Amino acid sequence: MESTVLLRSADAVSNSNNGILDNKRNKIELSETEKPSSVTIRLKRGAWEVEITTREDRVQQAVESVLAGMASKEPVLVDSQEPGPGDRKGETSRSVITAMWKEGWFATPRALSEVHEEMSRRGYHYDRTAVSHTLVDLVREGSLFRDGSMRNYMYVQKYPFKG
Repeated sequence: MESTVLLRSADAVSNSNNGILDNKRNKIELSETEKPSSVTIRLKRGAWEVEITTREDRVQQAVESVLAGMASKEPVLVDSQEPGPGDRKGETSRSVITAMWKEGWFATPRALSEVHEEMSRRGYHYDRTAVSHTLVDLVREGSLFRDGSMRNYMYVQKYPFKG
């Protein structure tokens, strides 16, 4: 990866507020008489961009420390756009259970507890009653069949998914 280092004098960074908090940068600048000789360094490496202000005698140590931290972690680029309705897959309990049906997971009879555990294993943590209501809806629509007695129902697919 390519590294770019920009060194600027701290005098060029500071404005003339002498010891007052600079709200734009959220830094406290010291007055010229109290200020040790310092530099501001801007590092740019791949997707990372870091700005460091440190004393002149600690520049090498600060840069090495930051570069070591950059090398140990890959940056994660976050897309700031909101997902559209077509981008959301498996967010509702119904869509997760429908996907399980399409995969043939309901080829063998399954209890509510098994369905709930499988959804949790896949990373979808829904309330057991929400899962139960979704299963009942799919039974009413004819995708699943329910057999057994109250609190002991087993859910099985009526027909395999034809995709």
